[in-house]
Amino acid sequence: MIYLVLSVLASTLIFIIFKLFSKYHVDTLQAIVVNYIVACISGIIAYSEPIDLPSVSGKGWFYGAMILGIIFISVFNLMAITTQRNGLSVAAVATKMSLVIPIVFGIIVYQESTGIVKVTGILIALIAVYLTSVKTTEGIPLTKKNLIFPLLVFIGSGIIDTSIKFLETHYVAKNDIPVFSATIFGFAAIVGIITLVFKAITGTLKIASKNIVAGIILGVPNYFSIYFLIQALRHDSMDSSTVFTINNVAILLVSTLAGILFFKEKLILKNWIGITLAIISIILVASSI
Repeated sequence: MIYLVLSVLASTLIFIIFKLFSKYHVDTLQAIVVNYIVACISGIIAYSEPIDLPSVSGKGWFYGAMILGIIFISVFNLMAITTQRNGLSVAAVATKMSLVIPIVFGIIVYQESTGIVKVTGILIALIAVYLTSVKTTEGIPLTKKNLIFPLLVFIGSGIIDTSIKFLETHYVAKNDIPVFSATIFGFAAIVGIITLVFKAITGTLKIASKNIVAGIILGVPNYFSIYFLIQALRHDSMDSSTVFTINNVAILLVSTLAGILFFKEKLILKNWIGITLAIISIILVASSI
């Protein structure tokens, strides 16, 4: 359980840092690329053995990690597009609702428990995600024309969690978790660097020191959010559907409370109902362990 708590705290710290990005007008793409580089280096430092590139590339999880890295940065860009075209609430709902995908995968593929209390908790969690993320009384502002972007965010985020669980279960040895995480971030960084090089060639890149500093600050908690999540998934007492439900809902809950405390965010009635339901869902799902 401690790893799950640490994953939630690390992810909440990421939320706070992202909030500061907008306050200090940080170029998110530049910061994200630097963040991936720092997260990759963090994994390399945490790895207890010497890095042998031929050996790493021969690991059973290597190509999966490579694809995950590409999906990581692709989903980030899709989230940015979704936020611009549909609003932050739509992006938040699409991201958090994606927990359905790894939950269904765990239940079908790994025959994980589906008791009435747990299923009720999961359903309440989905309602809580929606209500907590919606920031207007009108609901989610979604148009058919832009539906493809939140849909891709939903699918991409779900694929990330499901793939991490699959690779962790079948291919990643306990000692390989740091280098596995580093490889994911490393390939995400490579794609990001290529994007920045293209922007530089087209004359649209303006590098600022604050973007680099922001990326460095973001990189360490980003690495540990994945590291602790994988450690939580390896715990014998909790199946993946339980971990993903508690992790996603707790991140949303703690992040919302952090927004109130540190950024004086105002919540509407729907949000408070969502927070209440989030707490209930966590209690129900946790009680099924």
